[in-house]
Amino acid sequence: MTLAAPKEPEGAGDDPAPPPSRGGSLRRLFGLVRKESLQIVRDPSSISIAFVLPVALLLLFGYGVSLDAKHVPLALVIENPTSETASFAVSLANSPYFAPVMMPDRQRATEAMLAGDIEGIVVLRSDFARRLWSPEGSAIQVIVDGTDANTARIISGYVDGAWQKWLAHYASDLGQDLSPPVVVEQRVWFNAEVRSRNFLVPGLIAIIMTLIGTLLTAMVVAREWERGTMEALLVTPVRIGEILLGKLIPYFALGMGGMAISTGMAVWLFGVPFRGSLAALIVVSSLFMLTALGMGLLISTVARNQFVAGQVAIIVAFLPAFILSGFIFDIASMPPVVQLLTHVIPARYFVSALQTLFLAGTVRPIVLFNGAALFAMAVIFLALTRRKTSKSLE
Repeated sequence: MTLAAPKEPEGAGDDPAPPPSRGGSLRRLFGLVRKESLQIVRDPSSISIAFVLPVALLLLFGYGVSLDAKHVPLALVIENPTSETASFAVSLANSPYFAPVMMPDRQRATEAMLAGDIEGIVVLRSDFARRLWSPEGSAIQVIVDGTDANTARIISGYVDGAWQKWLAHYASDLGQDLSPPVVVEQRVWFNAEVRSRNFLVPGLIAIIMTLIGTLLTAMVVAREWERGTMEALLVTPVRIGEILLGKLIPYFALGMGGMAISTGMAVWLFGVPFRGSLAALIVVSSLFMLTALGMGLLISTVARNQFVAGQVAIIVAFLPAFILSGFIFDIASMPPVVQLLTHVIPARYFVSALQTLFLAGTVRPIVLFNGAALFAMAVIFLALTRRKTSKSLE
């Protein structure tokens, strides 16, 4: 007689599903970070984007982009040479803003301006010396090329400043007192040298980090989609959040390294003063880097193609940052509709924070406002990326 073993309840012999292990999650995350780090080391393009590109762009833009008008070719026409006209001519020649060229008459100077050889004309008329101390003032005429309105205004202002300075020195040499009806006492805050480079280089750092932070993730992750390595990663037990963190952490470190190099070049190579808090700079830069990386991840998730991802990154990140961030063009001078559009450009807030930290110091209301805006944008981009990323290949 055979006795049958008692039947176990259904499911009693199955091993219960292990609860999620925090230690296992950390080990998987560490493995993903290590995998991405090794991939970065073996891929020189990532190193080039993070470290070579900032140096090249800073050298190119830092030395090539300037709003300062120096050594401006200027025609000087003297109708009746005297000791006074000679003194003024020497004053213009010694100015770092002008490169005066003597012209025999007004017609030759006009032809030179039409040919583009000079950008302005200063005419000292025949009665210059006689009218120098007359109530109506001396006869001096300034003609500028108004094709570039901004440069024309700068040249006109520089000539007026040179004229007033020469008058003061000339009166002092003669022992006379020059008493204009209005005395303007100027005081320039935050950029006493009035160097455009001090204003442009911090903004340039934001433009460069926009390009780097977006390209680092958009191009590299899109390449993984093309090669099929991303699909291989998605079939593993790792979670989507771990995959995204594994991508963010190494490229965040690369981006911050590029930021450190850019800041060092700004201070030690271009001589831009840094008056703010280093801790505030690190925090704001970290928030902006998270925003740029989140934007790049979102682009790569949607595009999944290197060429498309690169084009989209330039169109939606670099160009708006260059034009609408206040880097060169004043936002307050833009039309109201465009001013509203600038509020969705992350670089706008980073440019404002950088220029404040470098030139004015740690102005808390400005730094906190821009930091809060960058934090909100980072959360939005990362949340959209998490929503668009799934372990399904569809």
